[in-house]
Amino acid sequence: MAPANTDVTAPPEQQHLPSDCREVGTILARIGDKWSVLIIMLLGDQPRRFNEIKRMVGGISQRMLTLTLRGLERDGLVTRTVFPTIPPRVDYELTELGRSLRDPVKNLGTWAFENLPEIKTARDKFDSKDA
Repeated sequence: MAPANTDVTAPPEQQHLPSDCREVGTILARIGDKWSVLIIMLLGDQPRRFNEIKRMVGGISQRMLTLTLRGLERDGLVTRTVFPTIPPRVDYELTELGRSLRDPVKNLGTWAFENLPEIKTARDKFDSKDA
């Protein structure tokens, strides 16, 4: 399969296959999900229990929290530890890989807050053209 980057002068590390783009897309979809971002930030400091996360993330359903945590666990960003107590205690914690994602997520959030007025202005201008 030929590289997607057709610039033959590009260094090999900048050449990639279309399948690489699809794989990266699945990763970006996971970490770009609003719930994943919030959970990554909440788990940044310490392990947390399921219900603690649910209380801290306003508006998330139990099912969506379960799916999000499973996806983060599958991608190696979160670990799930079950303690044999009655009732069972389950803690979720960022892995080393998950912790490495905190700074980029924080930077993205900071960028969004800093540029919110400009983005709102652009949206209002765009929406007024359609009205």
